[in-house]
Amino acid sequence: MPTLHSVNVGLPKNVPWNDEIVFTSVWKTPVDGPRMVRRLNIDGDGQGDLHGHGGEHRAVFVYQLDSYRYWQEFLGRSAIETGQFGENFTVDGLTDDTVCIGDRYQIGEALFEVTQPRVTCFRLGMRMAEPRMPALVVAHHRPGFYFRVITEGLVAPGDDIVKTHSGEGQVSVAEADALLYLPNRDPARLAVAAAIPALSQGWRQSFLELLAPAPVPTGWPGFRLFRVSRVQVETADVTSIYLRGDVSTPPVPGQYLTVRVPIGDRREVRSYSISGWRPGEYRISVKQEPHGAVSRYLHQTVAVGGAIEIASPRGEFVLDDGDEPVLLVSAGIGATPVLAMLAHLAAAASARQVWWIHVARDEQLHVFAAEAHGLIARLSDGHERTFHTATESRPDATALGALGLPSIASAYLCGPDAFMTDMTAALISLGMAPTAIHSEIFGARSAINPGVLAADHPEPHQPPGPPGAGPLVTFARSGLGVHWAPQQRTILELAEACDVPTRWSCRTGVCHTCSTAVLSGDTAYMTEPLELPPAGEVLICCAAPTDDLVLDL
Repeated sequence: MPTLHSVNVGLPKNVPWNDEIVFTSVWKTPVDGPRMVRRLNIDGDGQGDLHGHGGEHRAVFVYQLDSYRYWQEFLGRSAIETGQFGENFTVDGLTDDTVCIGDRYQIGEALFEVTQPRVTCFRLGMRMAEPRMPALVVAHHRPGFYFRVITEGLVAPGDDIVKTHSGEGQVSVAEADALLYLPNRDPARLAVAAAIPALSQGWRQSFLELLAPAPVPTGWPGFRLFRVSRVQVETADVTSIYLRGDVSTPPVPGQYLTVRVPIGDRREVRSYSISGWRPGEYRISVKQEPHGAVSRYLHQTVAVGGAIEIASPRGEFVLDDGDEPVLLVSAGIGATPVLAMLAHLAAAASARQVWWIHVARDEQLHVFAAEAHGLIARLSDGHERTFHTATESRPDATALGALGLPSIASAYLCGPDAFMTDMTAALISLGMAPTAIHSEIFGARSAINPGVLAADHPEPHQPPGPPGAGPLVTFARSGLGVHWAPQQRTILELAEACDVPTRWSCRTGVCHTCSTAVLSGDTAYMTEPLELPPAGEVLICCAAPTDDLVLDL
């Protein structure tokens, strides 16, 4: 009969790692005697990163003595102390290929239910002093699993583990882990796994996304030359540039173009929202920034008949289908992506209630005022309100509340960071759901570095040390180009050396959190990932450039 070999607990603590501090509770130690298991954890235990660990469906992590023996041989280690995999329960029995999602077990006074495999994370590599461990536990089908606590109670080392119920679908922990992380998955088994009631919500959502049809690529690889067909001055500091080329598929309203232009002996890359479109022609509208080399080039050098390199439209800040009301809220040049959304709604004669709310300094700097007014007039339920800050206050919750905005709307915000922060707070205070409020970020996206304590980082910069002589790696969102040097092992490490905000979790090519769009160029994998990302993307945690590379990062 399976038994509970060890109960291990540990509270979160700060651990130095790669010149950073990680807040983690992966360090667990065995305890003597009985311990109370509660709905969210065991007495004396805690979780450092509640995004990836903890919660009702990840209350207790389980790992097996059989896997300990396997890793001791595989890694060539004489002994591995229990708790080193960050588990709360070290068990004799309950292997990952026999335990199924939804199985229930009685241990001591407590009743448990299996909810999901372990989520791979770099902290396991930290604890084991083996960075490959997040990939190894998946590749070798030994992830371990989480329990939900159905009945709280005391447990103790030596307790028997009694199975009381078999999960629906009979999807083992090892199979569920492979369905998420490994290639050649069986859609029929994915559907079975997604339907298991006991499966945690996060894993169910991941399986449903894998079952959804893959989007059909509509763009082109790399950069293409487009001709400037028209240049139009909109205000004293905003100019629209019309770009004509061989493309007929319309962009999704809200997407942007990445342009590449020559500045001296370099080619600089910037991204600009698509403010208008018609077959074969894009319009971008560029504000002249005081120290912006690219915006100055586009304002002062570009002329009709000239050519500009652009990458295919992309971006996640896009208008969703639906019938709920729409709030389009912008400030200054932030009008560009939401103007495209407004034009789309007007062209479709949408019956949705649409609000256009824009903030400008005054009438002279109010970009697209007439165009937006005309589009609103074409809607059956269109409304508009502009705020000129030279003569009235900036909008706040009181001003927005006086408009009678529908709380069930989807809101799309674009403008300076402070503006979007204030508008988001105001709309939430008026009863809007945070998940219904979408914001466009012109620069780098917010970082995802699980467990790493926030630190003050400078703006993206050249890495320390002598400049490299390898391929030029351009971080498009950060406006930085850096030559590759031999001492850099991965693109992720290069980005970190430059303080470019990054997103990652496993750092070994498993989780795909670091998957980044490639605008142009090629890469090679230093460590082959367990599954390749979609075409046009690269896992920067385990790749290096093989020629000049432009990334949406």
